[in-house]
Amino acid sequence: MMQDATPLKIKLFADGADLDSMLALYADPMIKGFTTNPTLMRKAGINDYEAFAQRVLTAIPDRPVSFEVFADDLPTMAAQARVIASWGANVNVKIPVTNTKGDSTGPIIAALSAEGVQLNVTAVFSLDQVRAVCDALSPETPAIVSVFAGRVADTGRDPMPLMAEALKILASKPKAELLWASPRELLNIFQADEVGCHIITATSDVLGKLKNVGKDLDVFSLETVEMFYNDAQSAGYAIATPAENAAE
Repeated sequence: MMQDATPLKIKLFADGADLDSMLALYADPMIKGFTTNPTLMRKAGINDYEAFAQRVLTAIPDRPVSFEVFADDLPTMAAQARVIASWGANVNVKIPVTNTKGDSTGPIIAALSAEGVQLNVTAVFSLDQVRAVCDALSPETPAIVSVFAGRVADTGRDPMPLMAEALKILASKPKAELLWASPRELLNIFQADEVGCHIITATSDVLGKLKNVGKDLDVFSLETVEMFYNDAQSAGYAIATPAENAAE
């Protein structure tokens, strides 16, 4: 086990849509970029998509930030992607690997990548999808391929072999970076680093656990026991024991 996170080669991105949290993470030089999506933005109470994006890009002008299209037909997706790309040189445009009908977005990925639009192809789960995305990407344009390793693990499958094979597939497009998406725990950061992923994006809850890396387990045990004790005391819990009953 690494004693700190310094040896990590993988780039840490923060996933979320709370501007205050994003700015706090922006102050941390370990955080190399940011991702968000319409679901996170809705949960954060964002009503004006573009206004929020502009606030983020004004505050974070020098690290990659991914914003997602939300149309469902390919022509409108492509049109939205071009608008989003115009918001800043540090923008990656998130394009889902299919629309809600299961139609591949390969044609617009190819067109946009050929135009120089820096994409983040998202919601990728299978190696067939990785191959299709790789084939569509321009070798001249940087891109991110987001494989949802955490959700793959939610199905009982080990994502490590999948991610290792995805890296081999993307080797033919050296400007494409593999991103481990939807991590569930801090260990996933070290797993993603071990397999050779270029990027992992994680929520602030997961990133906040970096302070525990290398922590003495006996100390951690004691802190956990203290937490249980203090919470029981604060709640006023009581169990009548035989000795107490006899005393009465």
